[in-house]
Amino acid sequence: MPWLRKLVGAALVLGGVGAVAGWVMSAPVRLDAATVAQLGPGDAAKGKRIFYAGGCTSCHAKPGAKGEDRLALTGGLELKTPFGTFVPPNISQDTKDGIGAWSEEDFANAMLKGVSPAGEHFYPAFPYASYTRMKPSDVADLYAFMKTLPAVAGKEPDHQLAFPFNIRRGIGLWKRLYLNPGPVIALADGATDKVAAGRYLVEGPGHCGECHTPRDLAGGTRKSEWLAGATAAEGSGIVPNVTAGEGGIGEWSEGDIANYLETGFTPDFDSVGGAMVDVQKNMAELTADDRAAIAAYLKAVPPHPNGYPARKKPAS
Repeated sequence: MPWLRKLVGAALVLGGVGAVAGWVMSAPVRLDAATVAQLGPGDAAKGKRIFYAGGCTSCHAKPGAKGEDRLALTGGLELKTPFGTFVPPNISQDTKDGIGAWSEEDFANAMLKGVSPAGEHFYPAFPYASYTRMKPSDVADLYAFMKTLPAVAGKEPDHQLAFPFNIRRGIGLWKRLYLNPGPVIALADGATDKVAAGRYLVEGPGHCGECHTPRDLAGGTRKSEWLAGATAAEGSGIVPNVTAGEGGIGEWSEGDIANYLETGFTPDFDSVGGAMVDVQKNMAELTADDRAAIAAYLKAVPPHPNGYPARKKPAS
């Protein structure tokens, strides 16, 4: 039947066009020349602040590591998700097993675009969906600090992902939906510089929304429920609502929040627990001004009373 042959032929053509379009749209995108030019020579002293704001040790240090051992960034933490188990890799300065051979531009492409030196997509378990909001100069500073850390040999196991999640190319389409360098929330008219500084730290290097915001079926954060709480990436428990108002941390003052980030004690003198233990250790390394800025921003985030309720241990 001629009409059936034509129909099948048209379907094949459309399928081929769709496949080509998908391949093109999913291609890794590197930084443009203008952004690369903004990197400049990094300052390791400034990069130390960004390192702790970014919480690199929380995922890339060996689980349970303490003291100086937290700076041996060999990876190993298992993140169990509905898509499979992600294992953060070695990001020490080892040139074979880590990132010691990466250039500053390689590092910036990973942080801001989620693209490896080999031109492959990184999975967004690496929170570049937040890091993409970082200033190129801060990325350069972080790179400079990372170069001061030890080189440690050893590779961690690969991610354990089932089809189709093991096809990295598809991450390019995910990025088109969720990779956005713009701010998550608009600040109110008259918002202070402190609140703006806190927004940058929380939404960018601090990547707080990656754990404290629920995700949709594709694994993207639901920006309409920003910081309203979510299930924990480690596979059990919850990460609570940290927005202002009822259901979150509305009863906490800015001073309470800043003190919690510094000491690990809640206003009720309970102590930090769960995954937040490592995060709080990182926050304690920041300046008092940074912690105050984070607190001011959290008090400015619109409340989500239907989110996961805050507990005395805000991220256990």
